[in-house]
Amino acid sequence: MRVAVLGAGYAGLTLARKLEQTLPDSVSLVVVDEQTEHLVQHELHRVVRRPSLADEITVDLDEVLDCEIRQARVTDVAPDEGTATLDGSETLSYDVGAVCLGAQTAFYDLPGVREHATPLKRFDDAHEIRERFLELGDGDRVIVGGAGLSGVQVAGELAEMREDSDIEVLLLEQEDAVAPSFPASFQSAVHDALVDAGVTVRTGTGVAEADADAITLGDGTDLSMDQFVWTGGIEGSPALDAERPVVRADLRLGESTFAVGDAARVVDSDGEAVPASAAAAIREARVAADNIGTLVEQSQGSHGEFQPRLTQYQFNVPGWLVSVGDDAVAKVGPSVLTGRAALALKTTVGAGYLGTVGAVQNAVDLVSEELDLNGGEAEHE
Repeated sequence: MRVAVLGAGYAGLTLARKLEQTLPDSVSLVVVDEQTEHLVQHELHRVVRRPSLADEITVDLDEVLDCEIRQARVTDVAPDEGTATLDGSETLSYDVGAVCLGAQTAFYDLPGVREHATPLKRFDDAHEIRERFLELGDGDRVIVGGAGLSGVQVAGELAEMREDSDIEVLLLEQEDAVAPSFPASFQSAVHDALVDAGVTVRTGTGVAEADADAITLGDGTDLSMDQFVWTGGIEGSPALDAERPVVRADLRLGESTFAVGDAARVVDSDGEAVPASAAAAIREARVAADNIGTLVEQSQGSHGEFQPRLTQYQFNVPGWLVSVGDDAVAKVGPSVLTGRAALALKTTVGAGYLGTVGAVQNAVDLVSEELDLNGGEAEHE
């Protein structure tokens, strides 16, 4: 019997680690990913300012997984048939599977945006953003489109990189507040932290199109710019035709296929839409692991003729965290924290995640780097 995990992001790696601990020895587990490494995506913005962090937020899959790992691109998934197409030709069949392919940057067919903006999804993106920013000078403007957590974080990093120059970092958001998917108290604190960092914030303003030298806003106004970073939204994996299919609280996409993390739009057991986030993906993966185990038991006759009862996912995270340059904002329960307390909490959460996936040395190195325990300086040049 074969169980396949397609994708090794937050959801996929967490799920695979859990399945390694719980599946019977008679079941083979295969993990498929384009890369041989796992990227701690929520720390990628740090690499724009501090390239040395790349090593700490990269985890070799073969060091934390003890199963078959295939480096391949998933180009199509047939969830009802239990098959996935790899690299456009090879067919991988599975008895139970999980689609954990994450999401990609959405450009919404806005003219010129894909051609003239840099997203922030991979190390190459972070390096390109950094190199282009370091070429700017006094009076230049960089525009960050989209003030979700990723946009907030990259704007904060760029603001810190200016040193004594008067480069303008302008963050645009088409909704009425930054971090629009989050509670009002968190939004307010994030807005204040951005302003304190010297970021110009414009909300209620969407991008309509772009060229090499300017963007056009929804109201027809043109804004000149010297660099354009786009964090304006996500869409599904190409293997799912760029869709993020809706799955209910049992996370089932097909009879024996689950969809976990940003690859799907999850509706939890309370009927609430779950925001795309690392925290949600990790928790969904734990539910998916339980449900995959249940289907494996069913196939081996453990449930007799009765349909097994699957675990239902309920969205519940302890809080939210975001970096804003050298500051951070954390919402824990009703409380909103900023400054050193929030920074320490964010570092702890990042290191804690690395520890849970078996990358203990990475966790230690991340804490050392983030808290500057080695006396190093942040890289600006």
